[in-house]
Amino acid sequence: MTQSSGARIALSTAIIAGALALTYAPLPGLQQTVTVVSGSELQEPLAALEPRFEQANPNVDLVIKIQGSQDVVNNYLDDRNDFKATVLIPANGDLLEELRQRWQTQTGESPFYEEPQPVAKTLLVAIAWPERGKALFPNGQFQWSRLEQAIEQANWGAIGGNPAWGSFDFVTTDPTRSNSGQLTLTLWSEAALNTSALSPAALNAPPVQSLFAQVKSSVYQPPRSTDILLQEFITRGPNDADIATVYESIALHRWEQSGTTQNQSYEIYYLDRTVETVSTAAILRQDVSSGEAKAARTFLEFLAAPEQQTVFVQHGFRPVNPSVDLESVPNSPWSQGIPGAEVNPPSQISLPPDRQVVTEVIRLWQRAN
Repeated sequence: MTQSSGARIALSTAIIAGALALTYAPLPGLQQTVTVVSGSELQEPLAALEPRFEQANPNVDLVIKIQGSQDVVNNYLDDRNDFKATVLIPANGDLLEELRQRWQTQTGESPFYEEPQPVAKTLLVAIAWPERGKALFPNGQFQWSRLEQAIEQANWGAIGGNPAWGSFDFVTTDPTRSNSGQLTLTLWSEAALNTSALSPAALNAPPVQSLFAQVKSSVYQPPRSTDILLQEFITRGPNDADIATVYESIALHRWEQSGTTQNQSYEIYYLDRTVETVSTAAILRQDVSSGEAKAARTFLEFLAAPEQQTVFVQHGFRPVNPSVDLESVPNSPWSQGIPGAEVNPPSQISLPPDRQVVTEVIRLWQRAN
């Protein structure tokens, strides 16, 4: 090979390499930032998926912000964020419907580019440290009436537990800021009134008002989000936190951590009637360009694909993509022998309460003393 032909080959190779670099490198004019504001229940799976998405979409900078689910809606509507949101993913799709109604009342326009899309599903469950759970629910079944009795009596000795355990400590999230706290009080109110059709008017019945006062007086500084609650529950242990209501997803995901921290792992109890809550994503219109919306749409399509739904299952969520099977996913928490966990729980599963009921739950909580 002559020197000149070698030089020509080297030049051709350089040109091809340069062309490929231009083809695949992010172009400054096309770079998009997608800021996703999510409820805390999705914090860890989204953190795991963020680098995977950015690697597949180098022109998109994905920014994840975490808030309590009610805060996701309120902070956006009240313009409390110090950043521009592109996508909202609260724990419950009905929160987005609340946002839509309030936005349309104020502006007459839709706040979203298109209909919100489901991302992942979970259920509200209870967790308890093993000895505490057996003492509170001797038949192995969760009962709101037993929980209410324990809060009224306020100590374990009065409800059949070991007096050395001291005070009875129930934990739930702040219902003014978190979806799981709202669901807890809604289901508990239904049990107190022996109904499955709760109305705002029914919530003002004396048994419910008394219940709210008892719970509020016994829950000290309820956390703003469910994942924060569970981490505190694990850290505090059975001397300061006996039973809590949380999402099945993070209860499964953090179960191993509880055993490491406390030398014992909590058990899961499915409520006698529970609520399926669907984390749902919406692309916002305000201050979001068509290019940013297109990038956000790509992200939502990415989340719905089987490969990403598998990641959600590994973090304890139930998939919204029907092609993904809970038990066949590698490292599925449903295959790890977690006490109480069931693929097909015995509970009756209901839709979330309508927003009028939730609004009244929040108002009653704020007024309870």
